[in-house]
Parts: sequence; C-alpha cells; structure tokens
Amino acid sequence: MASLLALFSSLLWGTADFLGGNLSKRFKALAVTGASQTIGLLVGLSLILLGGKFIAPNFSWNGYFLPALGAGIAGFLGLISFYSGLATGRMGVVSPISSLSVVIPLAYAFINGERPKSFALIGMAIALVGAFCASGPDIVKGLPVKPLFFGLGAAIGFGTALTFMAQGSKTSALFTMTSMRIITVFISLILAARYRTFGGFGKVDLVALSAIGVSDFLANYLLGIATTKGLVSIAMVLGSLFPIVTALLAFRFLHERLHKIQYLGILLAVSGVAVISLA
Repeated sequence: MASLLALFSSLLWGTADFLGGNLSKRFKALAVTGASQTIGLLVGLSLILLGGKFIAPNFSWNGYFLPALGAGIAGFLGLISFYSGLATGRMGVVSPISSLSVVIPLAYAFINGERPKSFALIGMAIALVGAFCASGPDIVKGLPVKPLFFGLGAAIGFGTALTFMAQGSKTSALFTMTSMRIITVFISLILAARYRTFGGFGKVDLVALSAIGVSDFLANYLLGIATTKGLVSIAMVLGSLFPIVTALLAFRFLHERLHKIQYLGILLAVSGVAVISLA
C-alpha cells in the first residue's frame, strides 16, 4: 500500500510540475506558486471539514505544526526555484538536479536508524538513477549558471520540505499538508501586497491553476501517508520518480523529443520499482 501511494504521488507531482512549468513561461513563478498553493489550501480545508476531526496544533517537534512551518517555507522556495528554472527552457538541467532532493530525506531516515533490506537498497539505487536519467540531463552540454542554481535551489527546498513533511505526518498527514499551505499562502499574500499584483491570471488560467493546486496537494498528502505505512526511505524514493511523468507529458503534449538516455532512465526506474516490490 505504501509503495502504491508513493508511486501515485509521483504521478500527481509530475503532472503538477509539468503544468506549473508551462504556466510559469507566461506568468511569474511567484504568482503561479501563490495561486496554486491557495487552491491547495482550499482542498486541504475541505478534506478537514469532511473528516470532521480537528487536531489542535502545538509547538512540539513531535506535533504537526512546527514541521509544517518548516516544510511550508522550504517548499515555497523550492517551488519558486523549480518553476523559475523550467521557465528558462532548460528542463534538462533543472529537472534532474531537482530530482536529487530525495537525498536529504533519505539521509535523515538513515541517520534515524532506518535500514532497508539489501535487495530494497539495490532497487532504490536503480530507481534513483532512472529518475535522474529520465529527466533528460543535458548537463554534459555545459553548466548554464542560472538554471543550475535554480535546480540546486529546488533540490534543497524540496528535500528539506519532504523531511519536515515526513516528520509532521507521524501526527497527521492531512493537517501537516494543510498547515503547509497556510504558511505558503500567507507568504504569497505578503509578497503580492509588496509588489501590488496577484499575477494577472485570466479565467482560462484558473483551470490549469486548479489542476496544479489539487495535484500538488494530493501528491504531498499521499506521500505523507505513505511514510507512515512503510519505510520512509522507500516511500521517498518512489515519490521522487515524478521527473519521468514530467518528461512523458512534455513528449506527449509539447512534442519534446525523448533522448536515448531518457528511455534508459524510464527502463531503469521501472526495473528499480520492480526490485523494490520483490524485497
């Protein structure tokens, strides 16, 4: 169950990143992030109201609020870096570097004593290499400074957010992800007031923004649940396969050509998942 939830999280996350990257080519990444996070907040609040159960926040690391606070800030910075990087048109640089974000929660899980079986470790390594290759890295053509830094910023932001999300999910995945959105929306409103703009979106853009917000929230929520149903390390690796989805969507809808290394990456990722499932 945990593996399936994490894989579905990758599917949703890859879809949100594809849509968000495209929209960021026409609007500021800050505006896309703020608007989509607001929609995600509405989704979270709706789920809480439907559930009818309220968990009061506290200021303990073992609760959900402090981890959500850290995840919200880190995730917001990561998203802005990621969307800004994709808007440069160098997805082959930004996406593979950002996929390395999983190293941070993996290290945290191992430091805290998680020890997956040897077979699972092999599968995790294969899947991670596959995710990197499937992103279509064109770093060998040179290291353009701007996309490189955006990719690194996204990796650090996402990785830190994932670590905090796993911690908060021990108490409640739903309240952690919803509280995250409260933080990111609050930051977005401050910045919108500072720059006196809400992005200039039209009605037609609300469809894409809604898809981004809903997909991103559900991806986080499902991954959070997955970390409580099995090993955090395995859930994080399977949840990090989203670049494959982004690349396939770009191939299907933007007619971007898949390179040989991407086909290899997809094969490796699938093989890695299969090995993990046998562990």
